[in-house]
Amino acid sequence: MPITIVNSIASWILKKRFHQIELFLKYPNEVQNELLFNLLDFAKHTELGKKYDFASIKSYKTFTERVPIQNYDDWQDIIERSRQGERNLFWPTPIKWFAKSSGTTRSKSKFIPVSEESLEECHYAASKDLLSMYLNNNEDAQLFTGKSLRLGGSKQLYKEKGTSFGDLSAILIDNMPFWAEFSSTPSNKVSLMSDWEYKMQAIVNETINENVTSLAGVPSWMLVLLNNVLETSGKNNLFDVWPNLEVYFHGGVSFTPYKDQYKKLLPKSGFRYYEIYNASEGFFAIQDRNDSDELLLMLDYGVFYEFIPMEVYATPQEYAIPLNDVKLGKNYAIIITTNAGLWRYKIGDTVRFTSLNPYRIKISGRTKHHINVFGEELIIENAENAIKQVCKQTHSDIKDFTAAPIYMEGKEKGAHEWLIEFKTPPSNMDNFNKLFDDALKNLNSDYEAKRFNNITLKEPKINVARENLFYDWLKQNNKLGGQHKIPRLSNSRNYLEELLKMNT
Repeated sequence: MPITIVNSIASWILKKRFHQIELFLKYPNEVQNELLFNLLDFAKHTELGKKYDFASIKSYKTFTERVPIQNYDDWQDIIERSRQGERNLFWPTPIKWFAKSSGTTRSKSKFIPVSEESLEECHYAASKDLLSMYLNNNEDAQLFTGKSLRLGGSKQLYKEKGTSFGDLSAILIDNMPFWAEFSSTPSNKVSLMSDWEYKMQAIVNETINENVTSLAGVPSWMLVLLNNVLETSGKNNLFDVWPNLEVYFHGGVSFTPYKDQYKKLLPKSGFRYYEIYNASEGFFAIQDRNDSDELLLMLDYGVFYEFIPMEVYATPQEYAIPLNDVKLGKNYAIIITTNAGLWRYKIGDTVRFTSLNPYRIKISGRTKHHINVFGEELIIENAENAIKQVCKQTHSDIKDFTAAPIYMEGKEKGAHEWLIEFKTPPSNMDNFNKLFDDALKNLNSDYEAKRFNNITLKEPKINVARENLFYDWLKQNNKLGGQHKIPRLSNSRNYLEELLKMNT
């Protein structure tokens, strides 16, 4: 069958789903409410279902009164029992997979349950919806005349007690339908390689002569791969390697600090960027319009959403609200109940709503990855936007950064200490520092207040990182590739101190 016909058929099939999406766009709160009670009914005979008497819960109010909000540390013991093969604990169908991710205070790693339902109805459904939205917005798209270059995690799957664990991307790749592998590159064998550095070159070798029409992966690691492609090929930009490349689907970390670097690698005005919001716990939101920085919250993937206003997060007054009670512009921590058996679970992300009809969001940061030692409430969104502005003003580019507080000692006032690795450094670091401080003041009124006349905070201290410092730290800690990253903001100096020791 000619490739053009395959492209037309695939596009037609995917566009049909867009009509189903319109249902939750029209009735979002009804869809979410029905979903909650379907989840409760389905899991009423599980251990947790009996403990909280899911069968008698008939209102959202009763659900919130009976089922507590919890984080991974609260869930760890029952998840470990599930990993050892016990069934019907928090979800009625067998949990065969666990997505491994960075740990918590109690454990080195988290193991997030992935059910058959969440795999099919959430993760894979979202992948198809992403394509559906892109094709609906771009009638002339030719995605299926070529292949999608996917860049997943570096961990293989490991099996214990009849269950498997590994990076979410490894679980998805290992279980994907044959047609998905046919339209993707590199091969599953290369995608699942565990040695990240060897794998990067293997991906380059396997994809450089393919007809790649789209890219999918985390911006920081994809940038490393694409620079390797140019170095190996000797080409000036990626269109010289893949002339039919038309879109990059990205997620995992903010795209803001990297966007200008991508534009240099992909110098074509019509090239598209589409953001996704997914995690080990589920697939939550998709950019549904061209050239937008907002994400449509997906409401029919088996995920019920609640939100904690950040002004009460982790306080005795903490409370959660359903979707229909959120307000524009406020910062919320996300709570999810899912078709993998997570109940009122804190995923650690924060979002702001930019639209209530339909519900669109921007990811604003992490509940733990912020600096608030002096009442400044500095979040990742502030830091990334400030760095983007100042890099543009100083004609510089960054590769990575992290920051932590300098605590007050005696009469000595506090400050923020930054460690920034530049791809193209500014010509004058003192000027960069001043512009950066000013940008943070403009973006965050709490920071501005604490900086006024150095009342609480002195000017930031910026250290320039040596080349490949962050990469070397990740390698040393066996965290190369996939979703691994160093927290960009932290109330603790632990990460910063480790990196400063290596910065020689």
